[in-house]
Amino acid sequence: MDDTMRETARTAARKHALLNAVKHGTDPEVGAVMGPLMGENPDLRQHADDVSGVVAAVVSEVGDLSPDARRAELSEIAPDELADIEAENEADGHPLPDLPNADGYGEIRMRAAPNPNGPWHIGHGRMPAVIGTYRDRYDGIFILRFDDTDPAGKRPDPDAYDWIREAIAYLGFEYDEEYLASDRLETYYEHARNLIDAGGAYTCSCPAGEFSELKAAGDACPHREKEPATVHDEFQGMVDGEYDPGDLVLRVRTDLDDPNPALRDWVAFRMIDETHPRTEAGEIDGYDCWPLLDFQSGIDDHLTGVTHIIRGIDLQDSAKRQQYVYDYFDWSYPEVIHWGYVQVRGDYDVPLSTSTIRERIETGDLDGWDDPRAPTIASLRRRGIRGAAITETMVALGTSTNDIDLSMSSLYANNREIVDAEADRYFLVRDGVERPVVGGPEVATPPVHPEFEDRGRREIPVADTVLLEPDDVPDDGERAWLKGYGPVRADGAELSVIDLEVDTALDEDVPFVHWVPADDTCQVRLRTVTGDVTGLAEPGSVDATPGSIVQFERVGYARVDRHDDETVAHFTHR
Repeated sequence: MDDTMRETARTAARKHALLNAVKHGTDPEVGAVMGPLMGENPDLRQHADDVSGVVAAVVSEVGDLSPDARRAELSEIAPDELADIEAENEADGHPLPDLPNADGYGEIRMRAAPNPNGPWHIGHGRMPAVIGTYRDRYDGIFILRFDDTDPAGKRPDPDAYDWIREAIAYLGFEYDEEYLASDRLETYYEHARNLIDAGGAYTCSCPAGEFSELKAAGDACPHREKEPATVHDEFQGMVDGEYDPGDLVLRVRTDLDDPNPALRDWVAFRMIDETHPRTEAGEIDGYDCWPLLDFQSGIDDHLTGVTHIIRGIDLQDSAKRQQYVYDYFDWSYPEVIHWGYVQVRGDYDVPLSTSTIRERIETGDLDGWDDPRAPTIASLRRRGIRGAAITETMVALGTSTNDIDLSMSSLYANNREIVDAEADRYFLVRDGVERPVVGGPEVATPPVHPEFEDRGRREIPVADTVLLEPDDVPDDGERAWLKGYGPVRADGAELSVIDLEVDTALDEDVPFVHWVPADDTCQVRLRTVTGDVTGLAEPGSVDATPGSIVQFERVGYARVDRHDDETVAHFTHR
C-alpha cells in the first residue's frame, strides 16, 4: 500500500472512528470502523492487513479524545453526518423520569459509589448508565467515589479500581470527579470529633449481644452519658490503634424510641485489624479505626455536594441513619431515589454476585472475570456486546422501586442494531456431515454482507465435497439451497445441482442452508455462555481481524478473539 492509499485510509478511518464514537457515546473499535471504511473505499480491500493497522492506530488516537473534542472535530470534517446524529438523538426524547426538584439546584451532582472488591457484574452497569445519562441531560457532574473503607468484610481488590474506571468508559461516560474514601480517613475522624462535640456520638464497649438486647428493648446503653472529654479520649485511642476489634465502637446517638430498632444508636466507627490493600501498596497510611459505610458515605455526599442519590430500595434505612448526622450538623439531605434490584433472566447459571463469581474463578469453574459464562461487564465486552447497548438497555429499565428482570434478549436486540452493519459474514458448520456435490461450479461467491454489495464477495472453493450441519442434510429426493452456491437435490448420498429460481425456492419453502468445503476449512472454537462449541469455518474466516465482530450465518454473531492453531471467537448472540 503506497503513501497515497495509506493517507486515504487514515483520513477515512478518522472520520468513521469519530462517527462511531459520537453516535454511540463510547470509544470506537476497529471492527466498527473497518466495515464502513471498506464500503466507501473498495480499492483498499486488497490491502486489508495494512488498513487494519492504520485503523487500529486511529482508533487509539480517537479513544484518547474527550467527547467534546470528538464532536468538535467531527463538526469540521463531517458536519452533515454529525447533524444527522444530533437530530436522531433529539428525536429520542428523555428516556428517564425527571429528577425530583431538579430546578431547585444550580448544578446537578450525582455519584456512583462502588466498593472496589472486584470487577462489575452486569447489574452494576445500571448505576453509571443512569447517572451518566442524567449528567448529560442536566449538564451536571458525575462523581466516581470508591467506598473502600472495609478492608475485612468487603476487602478491596487493588485491580478493581482500574477495572471500574474502564467499565465506565466502556459504557460511554467520563466521570468529572473521583474520590477514594480510603484517602479521607482524617476527614471522617474530624467529623466524628465534631459530632462528639455536638452531643451526637459516644464510645461504647458493650458486647454486641448485650447491646442488641438493649436496642431491641429501647433501653439506653450504660455508656451513653459519658462526658464528651472521655468520649474524645477513647475515640482518639481507637484512632491510635489502642483497642482490638470488638473492644470499643463509636455510636451515633439517635432516638431510642424510634420504631425501627435498626436506627437506634448505630455504629459509626469500629476497629479492624486487617491491613488495607492500599496500605500494603504504600499508597495510604495504616489505619485500625474505620468508618462504617453509612457514616462515611453520608459525610462524603455532603462534602462533595451531591444533590441526588440513587440507591437500592433495601437501603432506605441508610437515609434515615444519615439523617440523624445531618440534623446534628444542620445539613440538608440530598434528594433520594430508591429503586429495585436487577436480576438477569436467561443465559446464565452464575448469579449476579461478585463473591460467587470470585469463588468460581478460584475453584477453576470459570477461567476469569471475562469468561463468557460469567455475568460480568468484562465478559460482555469480550463477547462483543457494545457499551452503548448496555447503557441503552439499563436506561430503559427506568428507576422503578420494583425489582426488575433484565431480559438478555433486550440487550442483544440493542447490540444487534449496532454491530450488524459492521459484521462480515462467514459460514461455520458444527458436527459436519460430508456430502459430495456434482454438477456445480468450483467456487462459491456469497456476499461479504448481504446489505452492502460494495464490500464485495467471498470466494469459497467447493472442490467436490461439502459439510452440512446434521439438521440441514436433505433427505433423499429433497431439495436445499446452499447459500452463495445454488440449489441442490439429494440423490442418495450425493447433492446434485439443479435449476431453480430463488423466488420459486422461497415460495416452496426450500431451506437455505450454510455449509463449508470439506477439504479447505479452519478450526473454530466458539466460546459461549453454556460452554465451548467447536466447528469448521470457511477458509477466509482466518482473515477476520481479532477484535472484530463477524456473523456466522444462521449461527450468530461472534467477536473474534485470536487466531492460533485454531480461531477462538466469543459468541455474542444470535
